Amino acid sequence: MGERVHTILANKGSAIWSVRPEATVYEALKLLAEKDVGALLVISDGKLAGVFSERDYARKVALMGKSSKELRVAEIMTSPVITVTPEHTIEECMRIVTAHHIRHLPVVDGDHLAGMISIGDLVNAIISAQADTIQHLSNYIAGEYPR
Repeated sequence: MGERVHTILANKGSAIWSVRPEATVYEALKLLAEKDVGALLVISDGKLAGVFSERDYARKVALMGKSSKELRVAEIMTSPVITVTPEHTIEECMRIVTAHHIRHLPVVDGDHLAGMISIGDLVNAIISAQADTIQHLSNYIAGEYPR
């Protein structure tokens, strides 16, 4: 399967939701809920500084009994960030998320943030590719392939 990250971004869009490292965890949680996403990029001085996810909150705030209204995103964000490029394949991305136990991958094209993909995006791309393959094989078996 040779599908690449840029195809996922072309289909889902390249919207990037971000927060500053100085923002409170509570502010970040509100943005997660508002945008209905599982992670935000943490941007400092125009550069990618980290990722803040629901998992960061659950493991580093809620379980430790800390206050999300006082704690800053910078204190619990995941950093350094593992990124991919638009040219990475879906298979390469699946290996990365599996090996690092992460669910979100920022997409960087040179110095430019191109978007973010999630493990859900990767799974959907794989399912779509498999459905296409099944359809092509069914057509071939039924004799309905192009000549």
